[in-house]
Amino acid sequence: MLTTQRVTTSRDINAVAVLANQIWNQHFPPIIGQEHVDYMLDKFQGVPAITRQICEDGYEYYLIVDEDQYTGYFALVAEDGDGGALQLSKLYLKRSSRGRGLGRAVLAWIEEECVERGVRELWLTVNKDNADSIAFYQRVGFGVAGSSVTDIGGGFVMDDYRMAKSIVD
Repeated sequence: MLTTQRVTTSRDINAVAVLANQIWNQHFPPIIGQEHVDYMLDKFQGVPAITRQICEDGYEYYLIVDEDQYTGYFALVAEDGDGGALQLSKLYLKRSSRGRGLGRAVLAWIEEECVERGVRELWLTVNKDNADSIAFYQRVGFGVAGSSVTDIGGGFVMDDYRMAKSIVD
């Protein structure tokens, strides 16, 4: 049975960092290269970065639990204002968990959360070369709403599409 668990303890943060290392190294080297993966894991998905995001930057991290095992994680970031938009900052599943409907189930949970919070738009960014993820998001109702190239330091950039989905209650 799929459940979500809010990340609140150092043990939870460590679990996310372990999952990030495993999932990113499974998925991203062919898309962005190993050096870029290593840099992003260190800068954005290590224990200090995740802790800072939760404690200082307003991120809500959740572990995805399936059959009593951590199988992935996601993060949400509420935008300031009247609850108009929520960013799905991360949604990652282990390779062995993909293709089983877990991504759709997690998104359904997130959309219910949006309705409860009065959020009208759920949005995310995805690498322009991440064809499988782009196709998944399009299948579940997201559309491309723009693009951006962001310098993240270390000689690396994030070349992304912004994808968005309207939330109806």
